[in-house]
Amino acid sequence: QVQLVESGGGLVQAGGSLRLSCAASGRTFSRYTMGWFRQAPGKEREFVASITWSSGRTSYADSVKGRFTISRDIAKNTVYLQMNSLKPEDTAVYYCAAGGVFNSRSPSGYDDWGQGTQVTVSS
Repeated sequence: QVQLVESGGGLVQAGGSLRLSCAASGRTFSRYTMGWFRQAPGKEREFVASITWSSGRTSYADSVKGRFTISRDIAKNTVYLQMNSLKPEDTAVYYCAAGGVFNSRSPSGYDDWGQGTQVTVSS
């Protein structure tokens, strides 16, 4: 298993920026992809972005493309989500996940999850 701890959430104004971090530990060698998902109250968990450990190939949801950037620091076993031009509709709990399916956009493609970090964007 892989342990994941998110950090960096908070309250920002619309148009502002925030960077989320996800520190991974455990058997990360068996997890090919790291992903970010988000969930607002009463809504399904939705895909945001993903990245493969080995090649750094990325995938983004259309709603965040051009605004969010996912990256990884292999030496630190950490993935990041740089969020720019934030909108109120980005408000959600953001979860980091690790999985064995390359750049899966489905929660079922991930095996381990962090506890989440709240991101609130005010207008």
